[in-house]
Amino acid sequence: MKKSDRMKAPRLWLVIAKSYRALSLLAERSIANTGLCLTDFAALEALLHKGPLTISEIQDKVRLASGSMTAAIDRLEKLGLVVRMLSPSDRRARVVGLTPQGKRLAASCFARHAKDLEALMSVLSEREMEQLYGSLKKLGLLAADKLNDQEAKVNGSREHARK
Repeated sequence: MKKSDRMKAPRLWLVIAKSYRALSLLAERSIANTGLCLTDFAALEALLHKGPLTISEIQDKVRLASGSMTAAIDRLEKLGLVVRMLSPSDRRARVVGLTPQGKRLAASCFARHAKDLEALMSVLSEREMEQLYGSLKKLGLLAADKLNDQEAKVNGSREHARK
């Protein structure tokens, strides 16, 4: 392979970015086809797979702002899909859990969405999916480490400037 034929990082980044955008839009359409908005779907899916959680735990799982998450839980509660309960381990905290109706809806919507994603990914063999998973995870972990290092440097600079 000639050096000019070698995959260059900027080209790979562009392919990853374009792929992510198209895949993301298709995933969002799949969720919209369930009749739920993205925030409500994400909250229901987290509760379905993790069990009862506090609002902040749901927030951490789905990476949404607290105001958006509280509004989503309020909507889902009004629809009878979730209930707020007192936490058995912390009297100050409230835990959100699925109602039987919420569990049925969450399971049905997630199964439909998973089927859409499976159809989309069917272009890849099992081996290709495993390789892609491993490569993207490796790349993502390195990027996360670099971000953490950069944040630590910025925070260290701010601390030093305050003194």
